Amino acid sequence: MPTKAPVRKTKTTARKPVKKTVKKKPKKVTLDDLLKSQNEAWAAIRETHDSIFGHKNAFDSFIERIYTSALPKKLKQLGFSFDRTVTYRSTESIYAEIDAMLENQTQAMVVIIEHTLCITDIDNHLLRMDKLRKYADEHDDKRQFMGAMATTITDESTRNYALNKGLFVIEPRGEDFKVIKPTVEPRVW
Repeated sequence: MPTKAPVRKTKTTARKPVKKTVKKKPKKVTLDDLLKSQNEAWAAIRETHDSIFGHKNAFDSFIERIYTSALPKKLKQLGFSFDRTVTYRSTESIYAEIDAMLENQTQAMVVIIEHTLCITDIDNHLLRMDKLRKYADEHDDKRQFMGAMATTITDESTRNYALNKGLFVIEPRGEDFKVIKPTVEPRVW
């Protein structure tokens, strides 16, 4: 009879028992939880924006001071007489960031300063002017409103776009700056 091969005994390891998983009920998310998360997200976005554009904002403030301090004198050469210059970020019912608004009893010129001027900036300013006119009408402000775009960098087609929309364009010229009248009748809101 044939011989059987001896059976080798191997060492067996004890197996760990499998844990039973307990399904937890999902936490109910409340409106307060959502608002808190949203506020935290917006705070992070603002912090990131400020860290990226902090130098740009400082530069814009510098340009604002240069343009707005000499702007009434420049506009006087074009026949406008403004006795007050103010800046606005918001009013009681609208938000409209305005870098400078030159005012007198009958007219106001709303100036926005952009480092590099693009078509979108111009279109946004036109919408801003519409908002301001509506606000002025609601508050019985009968002054004529005009718009201007101040910039340090622009190209000819963008400049012409603004001028054809009836906006004044303010650009640096050597050690000074120049106010360019619109190619059409200045738009009045």
